[in-house]
Amino acid sequence: MEKKPFDVKRTLIIAVALAAMFFFDLLPLPAGMTPDGMKVMGVFVGALMLWLFIGIDWTSLLVIAALSFVPSLAMGKILQSSFGNVTFAFLLFSFICTGALTQTTFIRRIAVAFVTNKWARKGPWSFAFLFFAAVLFIGCFISPSVLFIVMLPILEEIYELFGLKKGDSFAKVLLIGLVCCCGIASGMTPIGHVYGPLAMGAYAAATGKAIDYFAYMAFAVPVGLISSVAMFLAFRFIAHPDTSSIQSMDLDSMKLEGNVTRREKLILCIFALVVLLWILPSFIKGVLPDVAKAISAKSIAFPPLVGLILMCIVTDEGTPLLPFNKVMKENIAWGALIMCAGTLALGAAMTAKGVELNTWLGAQMSPVTKALGPTALVLLFTLWAAIQTNLSSNIVTITVVTSIALPVLTAAGSAVSAPAVVSIIGMMGGYAFAAPPAMPSVAISIGTGWVDAKTILFYGSIVMLLAVAVTVWIGYPIAVAMMGF
Repeated sequence: MEKKPFDVKRTLIIAVALAAMFFFDLLPLPAGMTPDGMKVMGVFVGALMLWLFIGIDWTSLLVIAALSFVPSLAMGKILQSSFGNVTFAFLLFSFICTGALTQTTFIRRIAVAFVTNKWARKGPWSFAFLFFAAVLFIGCFISPSVLFIVMLPILEEIYELFGLKKGDSFAKVLLIGLVCCCGIASGMTPIGHVYGPLAMGAYAAATGKAIDYFAYMAFAVPVGLISSVAMFLAFRFIAHPDTSSIQSMDLDSMKLEGNVTRREKLILCIFALVVLLWILPSFIKGVLPDVAKAISAKSIAFPPLVGLILMCIVTDEGTPLLPFNKVMKENIAWGALIMCAGTLALGAAMTAKGVELNTWLGAQMSPVTKALGPTALVLLFTLWAAIQTNLSSNIVTITVVTSIALPVLTAAGSAVSAPAVVSIIGMMGGYAFAAPPAMPSVAISIGTGWVDAKTILFYGSIVMLLAVAVTVWIGYPIAVAMMGF
């Protein structure tokens, strides 16, 4: 085996990051910052370097280890705020439940049902609208990367049936729309997604207050739908691709033979129960307050836990509905989960007694808070999250922007809704569809040859700016009405 050359760049980055994590407190202490706050700041700086340039998995374990050297932080509490955090459990259990769905034919059946109905056959743009609608609907429950991998072969089958060739402008629009809709859908619900729950978990760790998941969806779903319509109009009237080369709208050959199996029906019923348990308390709290309180008291991690247990117990022809070992190997984004643990621990450390880094950051950012009006402040954090998530890791973006936003919003008082802005940051973390570092789907789409990097960057950036405008002037007021200040 040929030996790989010594990686000087990687070694240097790790060395500098380690120096920041363990020796940052040797620098002069800024006025108002505690010594332990200085240590945590060093861990934060080192973590960012590692996450951006090395990776997000083992580096997050290093973050947890480094935090244990802060005198005021106990290892037990660090682990409790990371792997023992309800957000971590929620994501793990949700990934397992949605993993069971991906083992069925539901995703393809739903997609095909959207694009083969009579409305889709009315013309290329009717088809495009319903294709995007299918991606949005499925994406509310499935990881964006998994959804893209499942939908890409379906789209390439559509290209063949339509007689589209590489280089055709309408083919580019469909693929860019697929990438954008996967990202938008991932921000619309917290079900099976990392971004919203991570931001809401950071808010809960900093304030001790939880953001209701129904309240999150009450603003995120309208924002996603309106942003998608804006995207469609931009494609229709700005991109204005040529559709004259489409030879046929007959997609009947895509339909699956046979009916939905008993196993698939059982999985769908149990998954529907999980979703119901998530949103039911918000609907019945005025009529059955004790029942709503009892369900909510179990935490957001309880419904998917019930779901995965039921799927393991219930069998079809002697086989459990959930192939547990297979799902654990193939459907769990372990790197993202471990990074979530690291970021949750880091967020809790920043607000811990004796560290209080959030207080110091709030004081430093106070002049900015006073100089900007409420709308400008919301726009600042929304645009920042949108731009950074398209240039770097989504989870890193949410961690960085929420870490800065929380103390600033606290300093702003009742002028700006902290839970609303934090939820927006989480939502925007999923709106990553312009540049290759944003999400794997962007790089894969470029690699197919159906679209080039320049085109996806241009139209992805347009969609991003449209989504920011919709979020600030429509989504934020709805979020405030649902969450308050």
